[in-house]
Amino acid sequence: MNNNKPSKKKIPYPVNTYLDEYLFKYNRRTELPLDYKDLLRFTQAIPLLDSNGNDTHWQTVFFAPSDIDEIYDALKKIYALLKTDGDTQVHEHLEVARVDHCLYGNSKPFRVRIINRLNDNYDHYYVKRTDASRIFGLELEHLLSPDFIQYLVDGDTLVEEHIAGLPGDDFIARELETVEFNQIRIAKEFVKFNERCFVRLLGDMRSYNYVVDITPDIEGNQYRMRAIDFDQQSYEGKKRFYLPQYFKENNPIIFLGIKHMSLETVKQYQMEERSLIAARVKSSLERTQELLGIMKESQISSPEKVAMLKEELTKHHKNEVFLSCQNMGEIVLANIQLLLRKDFKQSILTF
Repeated sequence: MNNNKPSKKKIPYPVNTYLDEYLFKYNRRTELPLDYKDLLRFTQAIPLLDSNGNDTHWQTVFFAPSDIDEIYDALKKIYALLKTDGDTQVHEHLEVARVDHCLYGNSKPFRVRIINRLNDNYDHYYVKRTDASRIFGLELEHLLSPDFIQYLVDGDTLVEEHIAGLPGDDFIARELETVEFNQIRIAKEFVKFNERCFVRLLGDMRSYNYVVDITPDIEGNQYRMRAIDFDQQSYEGKKRFYLPQYFKENNPIIFLGIKHMSLETVKQYQMEERSLIAARVKSSLERTQELLGIMKESQISSPEKVAMLKEELTKHHKNEVFLSCQNMGEIVLANIQLLLRKDFKQSILTF
């Protein structure tokens, strides 16, 4: 039985004045030529199948002839804003190949496939409904992970870049039967990914909510796991929900860790990752403090979930600092402060 399911469908939260000013200050808020609701004007949709004929849970949508030129031109401008700060020279060579819509998930995103006519290279980006907790998730990923994130916000519309990589469930199904050296690296990366999620309280990282970036190296491959779904940033009340190790979908990687790594090795990798997170906090201290201050003034979860999580983290860390927290922003801040004071209690990596 999987006890890590979300309690119920997530509620989207609005962007308050403080977060809106933050987004403007750091060039995240801009005027977009199209709103999310404009894409809902599609007139026809057909299921999108993968190369094996399986349903992908996406549908390709089509627009009326009277709308398509306007919508596609706006989508090309958005891509230019996202990638080249609106450079119109790039816009001239772009073409919208396809627009897909996902009916599942909280944000019900549109995925736009863009082709560069100069070299036939393609890229994607996503248009979603704005949600404050998701924005906090994106921004924390940008500040505390090894990777930068590009996204734009305009009112009720959120635009996100595509994060490249092999979906985690596909990776587990296709890439784990490899040499022992690579298996050790995969297990090591999962330990570090698990730690990153728990420190900043990003939840629901089962295998289909992250991708694996594979880089060939001199000997074997290098692996990096990257979250692609930030809907569950500090939303649920169960501590286990913020530890990818507890999702049954990730068990095959857990088994690799059990096979190849001792508990002492796991602890070493956890300590290494916490040290890297601490260094990232210190290198962007002013911006991180500003973001967490705004997070403390924002509602991104229910009082019931806040009460549950602070009790569970109090027991985990054996530290009563969480008991005075009034919201999720204060809980995240307390968790990171424990990290900086080297008083963060690691999880035992078992399933």
